Amino acid sequence: MIHIYGIKTCGSVQKALRFLDSHSLAYTFHDFKKTPVDYEKIKFWASQVPMSTLLNTKGTTYKALGLKALELNDESKIQWMSNHNLLIKRPVIEYNDRMIVGFDPSYYEGIFIS
Repeated sequence: MIHIYGIKTCGSVQKALRFLDSHSLAYTFHDFKKTPVDYEKIKFWASQVPMSTLLNTKGTTYKALGLKALELNDESKIQWMSNHNLLIKRPVIEYNDRMIVGFDPSYYEGIFIS
């Protein structure tokens, strides 16, 4: 089963959901805004993908919080993401033993279609 995490208003999440729907792939959707992702889940994700992939440093939340100036270590970044889920790059997909962050249609085809 595909588990996708994000927010419905995110363009990348919308593209990912459209991709999955267009290929009739079953999935569950976890909305960060309705049910925040906890520290332990984010810590697990951070053990699976590089922090530079998981933390959305280009988003408005990162900039608004002024995190660049803080020079955070990975543990602190995980804590910030657990307190502010919008700092997580979206979508995050758990599929079998894989972690996929972001939307890339050609990569999705290789993972979900082939």
